[in-house]
Amino acid sequence: MPACSTKCGKNAILKRPKTGDALCKTCFFEAFENEIHFTIERAKLFRPGSTVAIGASGGKDSTVLAYVLKLLNEKYNYQLKLVLLSIDEGITGYRDDSLNTVKQNQEDYGMPLKIMSYKDLYGWTMDEIVAEIGRKNNCTFCGVFRRQALDRGANLLKVDYLATGHNADDIAETVLMNILRGDLARLNRCTSIITDCGDGIPRVKPLKYTFEKEIVMYAYFRKLVYFSTECVFAPNAYRGHARVLLKDLEKIDPTVIMNIIQSGETIKVNETAKTPSLTRCTQCNYVSSQEVCKACILLEGLNKGLPRLGIGKSSKVKRLLKENEEKNKSCCRNDTQESACICKANLPSIK
Repeated sequence: MPACSTKCGKNAILKRPKTGDALCKTCFFEAFENEIHFTIERAKLFRPGSTVAIGASGGKDSTVLAYVLKLLNEKYNYQLKLVLLSIDEGITGYRDDSLNTVKQNQEDYGMPLKIMSYKDLYGWTMDEIVAEIGRKNNCTFCGVFRRQALDRGANLLKVDYLATGHNADDIAETVLMNILRGDLARLNRCTSIITDCGDGIPRVKPLKYTFEKEIVMYAYFRKLVYFSTECVFAPNAYRGHARVLLKDLEKIDPTVIMNIIQSGETIKVNETAKTPSLTRCTQCNYVSSQEVCKACILLEGLNKGLPRLGIGKSSKVKRLLKENEEKNKSCCRNDTQESACICKANLPSIK
């Protein structure tokens, strides 16, 4: 075995994907943790004495984030109160099992845990949604509902920050997705280490410059308990194409991940492609970039038997709503028993 690059006298057991250095276990731990500490300090992610909710899924990223934040909080006296916030999407054979891992992390790290469920918030589980929409575009529903559920949970817990486990690979994938979709308005926002969702609780990404491979290595050598099964609906996600492209590029040049992130940070976006200003949804009164938030549009489609309502352009949404209203009016005129008319049914809304 080669000697450790730090010349500590020990033999190396791994080669860092990020730098190519051969390191022993102890030096790898120190380098990994110090880089995250440096990221936190340089970006001034947290104010001393703040309460931080960690978005915990039970996967490697959120598990490592919870462990490292607890360690650094004690080592450098951040004076943070850390809590775990999990979302139960209602995916049988995936989320129910991963939540058991989160509960184990709760015990191991001594952090309070709050679980928010799609069923309680929206009246639907992802299993039920997929049964309606099919395997295509189901990640659109999950992504929109999950983002709002996390924000709602953070508000409920009255925390000062919401920390997510987005790593360097995730951010590079998002940059590629926005470029492939031509969504230039989101390029700068997706690379920001701190984002403002309009509710006064910033989202922060302490793992922004941390490679996914190194997170896996850290979790393995630290013997952390995490859930590694992929979501049963994930193979159909558009992100998967960006991930495959990124992995192929990484084989040629490992620095491509950081290069893509830096490109997203520095690219100049045309002023006409600015992200819409935030307002309040007229239906649920939650933060939105449009009159009716995406979550309410998707939920309305599900409740009215139009599961594809929120998929596509806003003009298509308005057209489908108008057609459905006309259909309901016709139904009411032709139905002698009003109670039997489907458009009079009590449909659940966001709670």
